Formats: sequence, C-alpha cells, structure tokens
Amino acid sequence: MTHHPTGRFRRGLALAAGVTLVAGAAVAAPAAAAPPQDIDPTAPDLGPNVTIIDPTMTTAEIQGIVDDLVDQQRDAEMTTARHAVLFLPGEYGAPGAPLQIEVGYYTEIAGLGAMPDDVTITGKADVYNRCLGDDANPNCIALVNFWRTLSNLAVHVDGTGQDGCRASGNFWAVSQAVSMRRVDMSGGNLTLMDYCTAGPQYASGGFIADSRLPFTINGSQQQWLTRNSEVAGWSNGVWNQVFAGVVGAPGDAAFPAEPYTTLDTTPLSREKPYLYVDDDGVYQVRVPSAARDTAGISWADGMTPGRSIPIDEFYIARPGDSVQEINNALARGRHLLLTPGVYDIARSIEVKRPDTVVLGIGHATLTAVGGATPLRVADVPGAIVAGVTIDAGETLSPVLLEVGKRNGTNGSNARAAADNPTTLSDVYFRVGGPHIGRTETALVVNSDDVLIDHTWVWRGDHGVEGFTEGVNGDTDRWATNTGLDGVVVNGDRVTATGLFVEHFQRYNTLWNGEDGTVVLYQNELPYDPPTQADWTQPDGTLGYPGYKVADDVSTHRLYGAGVYVFNQNNPEILTANGFEVPEVPGVQLHHLMTVNLSAGTIEHVVNGVGDAADMDHVGAPAYLVGYPAP
Repeated sequence: MTHHPTGRFRRGLALAAGVTLVAGAAVAAPAAAAPPQDIDPTAPDLGPNVTIIDPTMTTAEIQGIVDDLVDQQRDAEMTTARHAVLFLPGEYGAPGAPLQIEVGYYTEIAGLGAMPDDVTITGKADVYNRCLGDDANPNCIALVNFWRTLSNLAVHVDGTGQDGCRASGNFWAVSQAVSMRRVDMSGGNLTLMDYCTAGPQYASGGFIADSRLPFTINGSQQQWLTRNSEVAGWSNGVWNQVFAGVVGAPGDAAFPAEPYTTLDTTPLSREKPYLYVDDDGVYQVRVPSAARDTAGISWADGMTPGRSIPIDEFYIARPGDSVQEINNALARGRHLLLTPGVYDIARSIEVKRPDTVVLGIGHATLTAVGGATPLRVADVPGAIVAGVTIDAGETLSPVLLEVGKRNGTNGSNARAAADNPTTLSDVYFRVGGPHIGRTETALVVNSDDVLIDHTWVWRGDHGVEGFTEGVNGDTDRWATNTGLDGVVVNGDRVTATGLFVEHFQRYNTLWNGEDGTVVLYQNELPYDPPTQADWTQPDGTLGYPGYKVADDVSTHRLYGAGVYVFNQNNPEILTANGFEVPEVPGVQLHHLMTVNLSAGTIEHVVNGVGDAADMDHVGAPAYLVGYPAP
C-alpha cells in the first residue's frame, strides 16, 4: 500500500450508579449434561496459543516471552496467528525494573484475577504507530492498528529504560476492533496517540469500558467511546469523542468547538464476561449482569455483579473441532469457550438456549465456508457472544451473524429479555482483508431487547486478496469483495454502545426496529464505487446514507455520530446525505458530523440539512448539534 493504507487521510489534526437488573427466568428446562471433556478445573488446556504467566517467573523471563510474541505479531495484520497471554494473580515488574509489554495484532493480554488489581503490572502495556514505509517515507501511523485486547489488570506506569519520549506515558495508539476493559491504570498518563514514532500521527477508533484511568491524552483520535469508567482528566479530540457514564468526563456544552458528547449515565450496559481464577485455584467465567442508567466502574465496591460459571461447564473448542460436536454440547447445556485460532465453519454454530455464553479468547475467528452463516443466536434471553471475530468466505453467505429469526416469534421472550438482553461484546466482522469475502449482510438483529456493546463491522478497503493497488485494485474489490449491508436491526428496543460500520455497498446501517438507542456511531462510506450509477439508489437518490432509520420508525435516539467520505476510486461521486431518518418528534439525533477525507462529496448531513462535506472543505467537518434542531 502507498500513502495511508486505509485511505483515511486526516486534515486539521488536533493535538495538544445505577440499578442492576435481575436476570430473566430461563424459558427452557435444562437438558441432560453433555458428556464431559477431560477438563482439569485448576489447569484447563486452553490450547497451544494461550500462554499462562505465573508470578514465580522472573521479569526477564516474562519480558522475553512478550517480546518474542510482539516480534511475531507487530506486522501480522492479515495472518491467521491468534494469541492470548493470561496473567495469574500476583505482582509483575517492580519500580525501576518494570515489565513493558507491547501488544501486537490478534493478541489479548488479560489478568486472571476476580478484580483488576489482583494482577498488578509495574511497567506498561503499549501500542505504537506501525511504520509501513521506508527510511525516506516511514509512513508511521496508527490507522491500521486493529484487533488487540487489554483487560482485567492494573498497570502502574513505569517507563524506566525507555527513551524520554516513550517513557512519558502508556501509549495506546489504536484504531478499530480494539478494546480496553477492566483496566486500573495509575502512575502516569495514558495517551491514545503515539507522538513519539515519527511525531503525532493519525489514529482512528477505539473503545474503553469499565476502567479507572489517569489523565488521558486523546490527541489525534478521530472518534472514541469511553463507557462506564473514571478518568482523572481528558485533553484534546478531533471530531467525535463520546462519553457515557464516565466520572470525570469533559462537558459537552461547547460542541462542536470542543468535540465531546457526554451522557451522564449509560442507558443500558453489560460488561463483557471474563476468565478468572477463584481462591481455590478453579478457573471460572464471570458473567456480569445487565444494568440501566449507570456510571463509573462495575468493580468499585467489590466483584462485578453477576454470576460465575466454572470452566468445566464449558465446551473448550479448538480449531478443527466439528460444528456438530460444538452444537451437541450447546444443546446439552454447555457454554462455549473458543480458544485462539481460526475456525472454518461450514454450518452454523447454533445458540438456542437462554443464558448461554460464547466467549472467544485471543481473537478467535470464525470463517464462513461454502456460504454458511457461522453463528446463529435464537430468540432467547440472556445469550452472550463476546470476543469473537467473524469472517466472510469466498462463497456468498446470506448473513454472518443472525440474532433471532426474521418474521419469527421474536418478542415472545420480552418478559425476560428486557432485563436480561442478548448481548454482543467485542464482536467483529470482516468482508475481505485476509482473503476474498462475500456476504449479503454481516449482522442481522431480529430479536427485541438486544445489546450491542462494541463492534466493528468492516468490508475491507485493503488486504491481501490479490488485488493490485492502483491497477484496477479498487474496481476489482468492488466486484469481488461484496457486502451489501453492514448492520440491519429489525428488533425493537435494541441498544448499541460503540457501533463502528464501514465500507458496505448499500446500507452500512439500516435500523428498522422501534425504540433503538445508539451511543457513538462511526462510519466510512465505501471507497470503491466505480461509477455514480454503482452508488445510486433505485429511486435516483445519489448514494446511500451511512446511517438510515426506516421511514416508518417513530422513536429512535442517536448520540455522537460521524459519517466520512473518501471515494478514492472515483472522487466525482456524490452522496446526498450522511444520515437519513424520518421527520417525527420521537426520532432525535444529537451531535452529528460528516467529513470529506479528500475524495467525494456528501451534500448534506441529514435529510437535506447541513453543509456539504466536499473537496472545498477537506478535513473540516460539517456539524449539526442536533436534528431536529434543538
């Protein structure tokens, strides 16, 4: 790739407690227990790509392990490697002799304590700019720093031994499909940009939840969601920084001069399940309860409210296991733990029982084979899918993940689901990138009362599929890596906190359900329509909006949203609106923007209202404080 590999050319770089819900009653009686795997509950076999770190190991020994791993994963953007490094409770590193971890692609770094402070690291957990060029043009950016996780531990920042710039804070220069959860950081600043590697550079994306943070430097991040956390202070921002239930968050009265959107509480939240070791040395999965109108961390007064599931109640899967065997275990009441790796899925994994947990570690990836839908979740309350990436395959799939059935009995479980929603946490989708991908729709939500807590739904704008950049590469991608719609929501009362959707060929997000709520929406329109005819609706409307609420919807809320245009394949292409919604009192949009990244035009922000994001305003967003106007 040349220039900025995802085409995200950025101008105007800016530097510088609620009530816990009760879980709903199960709607089906337990089946007979699945034949047990040979699981040692105090030392389960999590596969060859999981490394367990013990506090009896020396800092030098651990440093060697994590250094070797990042050397493998630093540039492994489109590989099949997947890894998790899990720290048993204890203290690691020491003042002046720190443990300094750099986190690479497809790597999860996590503590195994019941509380974040049960695993304390004196040192750092860094992500730096990735340099994609040469000495003359290093092209060091964070725009493609995807697919990595940090969770459930404490970091006391210590940069001893690093150069003066990198020692100045904990660097977390990331973009989409990256989460930081249950982290207690202290002793130095957190910076969401790398201002050391080739100076301040672009970064695009990000999600933090359930964390206690020091002073945080946002810097060059274009969009970010921080949810249910505490911050000692926050500086800077570019276009779209959203806070929900964050103690210490900046106010948003000066929007858009200060690009902050702040909700005092999060309307609906559920923290991601996490693996931990109890006082008897038994591995458990903690499954947090859902909660409404909350602020701050879930662990302020002790263990996060919820339930714990012993590891021997899971089917522990490895790549190569048959879907039939997985489905048999799920049908008999087992939960599913996907160990790190890539799973070829030729028939759907079926989650049919309420309160089932599907937890991936180390960015476990399900790849569609033969046009399959890799994962289906029935219309049941309390099912949770977390930490899973789902890839389209070369044969067209109708959908990659479906929740509930279209025109089925969705809503029949409303008594339970409203308080115990099916939840998707850190679930990522790809159409293209590591290989050719084809799907009609990536994610379809038919059920009512579903919570989407951080997802990146991506039709790849770059990859290793064999296209030659600059030689019909984008035209070939448009015709070959096909994805019509990114996210289609048909259910009512669906909530999304952190919805990132990019580059689909029709609707990136189409919201048909009533009473939906979205907190932070980020979208880039497709880069690669060859002609205006390829990007025109049947009724003659120019292009498709990045976010569409169906015409018959009467109630919808959206907080903090941006749609970007970079039509690099044909800069003359026009899109009429970034957002399209019905003009009714119950549909309320707060803090919207569109922006031109140097090619193409969005004529209006929403419904013919708002300035153009065009070639005369590259990098300068067109903002609306609200729609309808407040």
